[in-house]
Amino acid sequence: MIRIRHTDENPHEASEINVTPFIDVMLVLLVIFMVTAPLTTVNVPVDLPSSTEKPTPRPDDPVFLTVKADHGLALGEGDISTDALPGALETATKGNKDERIFLRADRTVDYGTLMGVMDKLRSAGYLKVALVNLQGQEEGSEAGSMPVPSGNTAAPASGKTP
Repeated sequence: MIRIRHTDENPHEASEINVTPFIDVMLVLLVIFMVTAPLTTVNVPVDLPSSTEKPTPRPDDPVFLTVKADHGLALGEGDISTDALPGALETATKGNKDERIFLRADRTVDYGTLMGVMDKLRSAGYLKVALVNLQGQEEGSEAGSMPVPSGNTAAPASGKTP
């Protein structure tokens, strides 16, 4: 005998999803993020010291870009304008975009100006930037010697010049 099943014979099962556990988990995550989010920001004023680490060896013909106290730029010994920077770097590096550029800045130059110069270097295609600081000098002492390039590539380091 062939039996035909009708849908009415089976009890109806609930087919909706119970969202209560999902809401509980989301509320716990919300509380965790609300507690940890303020802890991730750093609002500590910092006075970066000079480095006493042994400097990296100086290249044969380094390319120094200097940000002067009046926010003017100098490539090597000659003054240049911000607009002429990409062309002057192309000439100084002989077209080698992988050459490291040693960036020096006067201690009175603000951070925004220094970052603007670094953005210009990046847009010109020069990604290897070393920040030059005084080696083995205390913060208050004056140095009459030539600055030694540090090997910090685009790292948050002090951009100090003699």
